[in-house]
Amino acid sequence: MRAWNESVRAPLACCFAIALLILLHFTGPAFSQDAGPDNLEAAIPAELVAPGISTDELAYRLIPLTQGELDPLAKTWLEIVQDKTEEISERQITLLKDPAAGSETAYQALAQMVEDRAALFVRFAMVVNALESKGGDEALVAEMRAYRDSVLFNETILASPKAIVLAFMSWLTRSDGGLAIAMDIGVVILAFVALLFISRSARGLARRWIGRLPNISKLLEAFLVAAVFWLVIAVGLMFVLVALGVNITPLFAMIGGASFILAFAFQDTLGNLASGLMIMINRPFDEGDYVLVGGVGGTVKSVSIVATTVTTADNQVIVIPNKNVWGNVITNVTASDTRRVDLVFGISYEDSIPDALRVIEKTVKAHPLVLPDPEPTIRVHELAGSSVNFVCRPWTKTSDYWTVYWDMMHRMKEAFDEAGISIPYPQQDVHIRTKDT
Repeated sequence: MRAWNESVRAPLACCFAIALLILLHFTGPAFSQDAGPDNLEAAIPAELVAPGISTDELAYRLIPLTQGELDPLAKTWLEIVQDKTEEISERQITLLKDPAAGSETAYQALAQMVEDRAALFVRFAMVVNALESKGGDEALVAEMRAYRDSVLFNETILASPKAIVLAFMSWLTRSDGGLAIAMDIGVVILAFVALLFISRSARGLARRWIGRLPNISKLLEAFLVAAVFWLVIAVGLMFVLVALGVNITPLFAMIGGASFILAFAFQDTLGNLASGLMIMINRPFDEGDYVLVGGVGGTVKSVSIVATTVTTADNQVIVIPNKNVWGNVITNVTASDTRRVDLVFGISYEDSIPDALRVIEKTVKAHPLVLPDPEPTIRVHELAGSSVNFVCRPWTKTSDYWTVYWDMMHRMKEAFDEAGISIPYPQQDVHIRTKDT
């Protein structure tokens, strides 16, 4: 009996081992593939591949996904749009083979299919963009985008005019098509109008607030008010673009990259800008002042960030670059409240100097625009070749300078004539000597 047990046990053990090896051969790889941590692929959530998922919900659901999770999701969406494209192609082939079936209803159904596929392409593009932003394979991303572009391009070329018109009309009435663009344009227009209103209100508030600051020039006030106006518009436009879903990060990157090049390209402009700021801060003149600068004399009309505009006495408008203004000697004629009028009068050598002094003093003091303090200076100035010259230097308000200058010339000639004092012409005595022969 013991011998029999041993003789039977060995073959049974052998059979059991063989059966176990066969079971492991058929089931082992399956277990390894399904349960191994390296080959495990998490199932894609059904809501991520649902064709009717909203773009907002899909955008939020894509945020936590990793590159490894986005890769199969993008491939799944590629299959979704590919299936829809095949369905559209089959419908187009049917209409091509049977033109009689091309009724209005058939083309409208085809247009609806294209519209549905466009919504799928939007979600497909969102997934591909998310994959690219998280370090996905560049070749795979490029391949998926090329598939979408190729499908749309080839369908547009092969489509009949009627299908194109129906598709376009359908796109115009679609909430994410023509209506969306119209709404965006309307939002931009309304936002721009609102920004103009807000910026003008901010400019008015800034002007009232800055106007209360002591010792601030009109030029600097105008510059700050304009800066507030454009700053409000710039910030407002950025908020509008962000609200419309436009990514403005590349704009800042482009500005940062181009600033270095622009700094070299606009050296003169930047120099004028710096000079303009120095003029506004140091206030060598203000708006309305009469200045002599860069060989030009005129009344300051305005100062921008790059140039100073002056108006000459004969109403010529001259624009001077700010670096030429700040880099030259600046004479502000109207900076002071009072100004001295320098006059020179000549009398004949035969006339009385005391009489001339009395006439000049009386005429000067009789003028209503001449200031009593400081007192006018009247002195014998020069024994010239043809006359005895007197200097007459009365003081007046800056605004009355030319009035006093011209009036004194007129009145002094009449006063000299009344007193019998002559104003000689330039003359020269010529002595001729002859030699007796």
